[in-house]
Amino acid sequence: MKKSLVALAVLAAAGAASAQSSVTLFGIVDAGISYTDAKTNLATGGSVKQSQYGLSNSGYNSSRLGFRGTEDLGGGLAAGFWLEAPLGNDNGAISNSNFFNRRSTVSLSGGFGEIRLGRDFTPTFWNDTTFDPFGTNGVGTNVISAAHGSANILGGNGLADNAYFRSSNSIGYFLPPNLGGFYGQVMYGFDENVHTDNAFNSQQGRYAGGRFGYANGPLDVAIAYGESKTVDRAAAAAVAPTATALGVAAVTALTGTAKTFNLGASYDLGVVKLFGELSQVRNENERAAGSTTDKVNGWLLGATAPVGAGLIRASVGQARASLDGPGADPRATKFALGYVHNLSKRTALYATIAHTSNKDGSTVVTGTNLNQGVAGVGSTSVGFAAGEAKGSNGYEFGLRHSF
Repeated sequence: MKKSLVALAVLAAAGAASAQSSVTLFGIVDAGISYTDAKTNLATGGSVKQSQYGLSNSGYNSSRLGFRGTEDLGGGLAAGFWLEAPLGNDNGAISNSNFFNRRSTVSLSGGFGEIRLGRDFTPTFWNDTTFDPFGTNGVGTNVISAAHGSANILGGNGLADNAYFRSSNSIGYFLPPNLGGFYGQVMYGFDENVHTDNAFNSQQGRYAGGRFGYANGPLDVAIAYGESKTVDRAAAAAVAPTATALGVAAVTALTGTAKTFNLGASYDLGVVKLFGELSQVRNENERAAGSTTDKVNGWLLGATAPVGAGLIRASVGQARASLDGPGADPRATKFALGYVHNLSKRTALYATIAHTSNKDGSTVVTGTNLNQGVAGVGSTSVGFAAGEAKGSNGYEFGLRHSF
């Protein structure tokens, strides 16, 4: 009898311990049939019209596979982890060599908030995706995101900011959720370069930023700022070995810093939810010939409206470069319209159409997320001709399933 009671006590203790921990497998598989066309003015003169059909992925939500878990440590403390990998489910590929490229964090949370270590979304990107009716996915992705996430647009004055979406090697802090609707976070990403006394020390790869907002009832508004060191190297003639060690070519650009500021808001009226965002990205460069500051100013207006089991989505936005020097300032304007029909809580059909118009040398193409040809998030395609894209259209029809 005593042995039975001891066995029952051991089983009960084991059950209590397992109840304090949890591990979840989750993911999204999103695939769509897409079409993109663009009429491009060639640098050599004349123009060419190009088009592309394909099976895209992540048109509604980004395809992913992940594992997350928490452990109750008692006293209000909890430990957690989150490992999330991107999926190119149209061809079965992992779309980045870093397997858990979307997120890879371990965290400690409690009444003080949450401390998160690893690779995670930057505070400034949260505004771009939260206040976009299309969530920076598919052909409807706003041009603010396209301008920040690619170097080969707006007349070659994009930012090539590797820390636009996420920052690696980061420490993040999040405010606790019980502050009457106020929320916020700060993040610092280490450059992890070797620093030597009395020598040039690169800070390339460093990120620092923060976000603060208020969400209560129908209103959500947030402001964010971040700085990313995109380039940091000494003059090649003086420290060629250092440049070689950093894996970069000898160029005249010595330093480059992308400074991002944005303000976004949404208001849910029930029959329609309104979105808006203002953004400015400053690309500050120190070159041998002097300093330059190029800016990309952006705005976005959008709305979603529930219709039965579906959701109508619409947006219009613009990104305009303000270049430090003579010449025109390239700009791109984009219109997008879409519909999502929910077959269940986890499965949905969607359709999106979008049109991008360019002026004064802008090269934005209404891209889709194909693993070959069109690359990125609504940005310039690697398969399309270089030059000013006068007009570009994108169409997408797909199926999203989450688990």
